[in-house]
Amino acid sequence: MTRPEIRVGPVEDKGTGRAASATAADVLRLLRPAQWVKNLLVFAALIFSKHLFVAESAGRAAVAFAAFCLLASAGYVLNDLQDAERDRRHPAKRLRPVASGRIAAGTAGALGAGLATVALALAAALGRDFTEVALAYVALQVAYSFALKDLVILDVMAIAAGFVLRAAAGGVAIAVEVSPWLMICTFLLALFLGFSKRRHEVLLLEGNAAEHRASLREYSPYFLDQMISVVTASTVLAYAVYTVSPEVREKLHTDALHLTIPFVLYGIFRYLYLVHQREGGGNPTRELLTDRPLWVNVALWIGTAIWLLYAR
Repeated sequence: MTRPEIRVGPVEDKGTGRAASATAADVLRLLRPAQWVKNLLVFAALIFSKHLFVAESAGRAAVAFAAFCLLASAGYVLNDLQDAERDRRHPAKRLRPVASGRIAAGTAGALGAGLATVALALAAALGRDFTEVALAYVALQVAYSFALKDLVILDVMAIAAGFVLRAAAGGVAIAVEVSPWLMICTFLLALFLGFSKRRHEVLLLEGNAAEHRASLREYSPYFLDQMISVVTASTVLAYAVYTVSPEVREKLHTDALHLTIPFVLYGIFRYLYLVHQREGGGNPTRELLTDRPLWVNVALWIGTAIWLLYAR
């Protein structure tokens, strides 16, 4: 038996000129729930502040996670609306619901606004400080969609700043101080992933890269490799210093966090392998979820960190 489609409404397919109807799958593709894995960073402060098993803190962190998932999806909707014309010239992004015409621009805009409204309501429930961080994230997404994504280097730095705000939000949600080292490591790692993604785009689109994104005109594989090398070394060094710093030892009551360094090294080396040997890096979330050695390594890193912090 053929399963009936859940239809949102008829729209015109911009790619073919024929009428098309959006299905539930199209809506999910627009919202990109797979990308919500990035928002797990909200739980970093919960884990590293040793509040993981405090019920109230865990509950507030969960609400913060939900709020950022909704805000992230609203941001993807806004970005797809802004990039629709350029996405139609991209070999893969042309199939996105807005670019293909399967979801009308008005429908997508209303959905994005609704998600943002619910997210900010959740943020308000967590207090003024968290709401301010959430609003800063919204402002960053708007600035990125309308301007920053076309500015070389600043485009990737804006993406990295979004990860930093996620980490900060996790601390604000449970009222604990977030270590500056955690913020630095988060920023550097996000730069590493962002520049790797730009490298993939430049190679994939070749001479048509600038038509898809203005900033890609200013990038070259060699230039991106140089920046990736810098942030790779910086990320490893920053994390190593973080694990052995006297401040962290005193605050977390452990001097063994450096045992997690091999997992960080392997994770970065494995990702570089995927970028250079497998021509990956275009979608960091997909790489994490589909490459078994990578996600097993991340799981081992998290498990080891929790054991060192809570069981020793």
